[in-house]
Amino acid sequence: MARAFADIAFTPAVQARQEAEGSRSSYARFEQPHIEELNTLGPEEVSFIEARDGFFQATVSETGWPYVQFRGGPAGFLKVLNDKTIGYADFRGNRQYISSGNLTDNDRVSLILMDYPNRRRLKIWARATQVSAKDDPELIKRLQPGGYRALPERAVLLAVEALDWNCPQHIPQRYTLSELEPQLDTLRTRIFELEQENAGLKECLANSTS
Repeated sequence: MARAFADIAFTPAVQARQEAEGSRSSYARFEQPHIEELNTLGPEEVSFIEARDGFFQATVSETGWPYVQFRGGPAGFLKVLNDKTIGYADFRGNRQYISSGNLTDNDRVSLILMDYPNRRRLKIWARATQVSAKDDPELIKRLQPGGYRALPERAVLLAVEALDWNCPQHIPQRYTLSELEPQLDTLRTRIFELEQENAGLKECLANSTS
């Protein structure tokens, strides 16, 4: 945990709740000036971000309601542009434009990136800028995942304000089909071998009784 995270997350209301629950003393030290801010992306964050095939994104409407959306695409569609900026091509969906509309009024955004097999979670707070596809085709080209045919309507650039690696407690282990494929391939090979062995034994048995 770092000071940039604490500065954003530990509001007076949160601090009061921590005090009431007896955890305030454990977290107050992260608000001290000598604690590292941790608002830049290092090699660990870069490799983690660019390996993800989806993330949860939260925005807030002008009426104060939060909206959480899952953004998915091929692994690597969320790109690190530099140590303070990440971005993605925003593809046409159901055309509700809730996240996009929220960001025109309030540029604050938070992301949660999950690695379920390894029970890892990265939280990012950022400020978003939306860039129309027609206004910067070169940026869209840079963010467009190779071989992905979905139509981008805009680019979303996220200037990182803070980040935090969360503890693995209570994160379930889940696997995608692609993550399970090596194990499934081993099982398919073994099943094939057993089927061949079973067929041979059946043939042997049939020959011995004929």
